[in-house]
Amino acid sequence: MRHQPLDELDEKILKIVIDNARIPFLEVARACNISGAAVHQRVRKLNDIGILKGSKFIVDPEKLGYETCAFIGIYLQDHESFDDVVKELYKIPEVVECHFTTGKYDMFIKIYAHNNHHLMRIIHDKLQGKGIARTETLISFNEGFHRQVPIQIDFEDKEEDNFTMTSFGDETIIP
Repeated sequence: MRHQPLDELDEKILKIVIDNARIPFLEVARACNISGAAVHQRVRKLNDIGILKGSKFIVDPEKLGYETCAFIGIYLQDHESFDDVVKELYKIPEVVECHFTTGKYDMFIKIYAHNNHHLMRIIHDKLQGKGIARTETLISFNEGFHRQVPIQIDFEDKEEDNFTMTSFGDETIIP
C-alpha cells in the first residue's frame, strides 16, 4: 500500500489532533496560523484519504477491573482457516487485538482478563475448538508506554535535510 504525502501543515495539524482528539478546530487554527475552515478541510481530507480513522475515547482496562493483560501466540490447525478463526476470535470480547504474523506463530492476539483465573477460563473455554492447534501465552506485567506512529514528512520532501544520497547500481549510500 502506498503512503499518502503530507505537507508541513498536515503534519502540524496531525500532531495536534493526535495529542488531543477533542481539541476545538479553532484552537488548532490558532496554533497553525490558519482559519478554522482550513483546519476543518485539512482534517476532512486526512479522514477521506484514510490517514485519520475517526477519533475515540481510550478506556483504562484496569479501572474497569481488567487487571491481566496477555499476549497469546496462536498456532492454527489449518493454515487455510485464518478468516474463520478471526471471525471466532472477534466474538470473544476480551480479545482486543488480532494480528497475522510471521515467525513462530500464525496469529498473535492481545487479551484483557479480570485476573489470571479469568484468563485461564478464556483460553480453555473460549479459544479451544476454534481451529486453534495450540497457544503460548505471555502475561504483561505493565505497559511501559503506548503511542501512535511518529508524524513526519518523508525525508525526501524536507528541504532542511543536509545530506546527499549517492546511487551506485543497486546500492544507495547516505553519507
